[in-house]
Amino acid sequence: MFIKFDKNNRMLKISKRLTIALFIISSLIISNSFMSCNTQKSMIDKTVVEQLDIQRYLGIWYEIARYDHRFERGLVGVTADYSTRDDGKIKVVNSGYENSFEGKFSQAVGKAKIPQPEKAPAKLKVSFFLFFYGDYFVMELDKDYQWAVIGSSSDKYLWILSRTPKMENELYTDLLTRLKKRGYDVSSLIKVEQKPL
Repeated sequence: MFIKFDKNNRMLKISKRLTIALFIISSLIISNSFMSCNTQKSMIDKTVVEQLDIQRYLGIWYEIARYDHRFERGLVGVTADYSTRDDGKIKVVNSGYENSFEGKFSQAVGKAKIPQPEKAPAKLKVSFFLFFYGDYFVMELDKDYQWAVIGSSSDKYLWILSRTPKMENELYTDLLTRLKKRGYDVSSLIKVEQKPL
């Protein structure tokens, strides 16, 4: 039951009827929020590839398209460079230019790990700040490791990567079709401007 205080600091009971009404409204709002989240999550297929040879995955990847998010907003010429570290983790170097290739060069250095290399080699964790890790799911991968589609446990993150700055339109369209089947909104993807080699 909700309570309030009068000017003499005495507790006054709010009417029972109002309390019940507020409780019902709150319950409905919370219930609808959970239902909305669960429905949306269940619509997205975040299945990852079964096998990932991390040694073949290392090297430079060019960002072809991405969902918009705060930490990459406005960046062009974005690349991700993966290499091994002495401690067994993976060094991650993300680079790009702010707004144009004449803009300020921006770089973030982080680390990645594979928590379950035998059971789920394509589910990585990436960190750019202390011990705070985010999901990095390799959901689609070329057999020759020439392109990849990266997602997360959240449907707010999505990337299409390539070993080259440009991707053939036919391949890009095929990847969009795959992502649509998974339930992603491909209209929200932003194509990233890249310099030709």
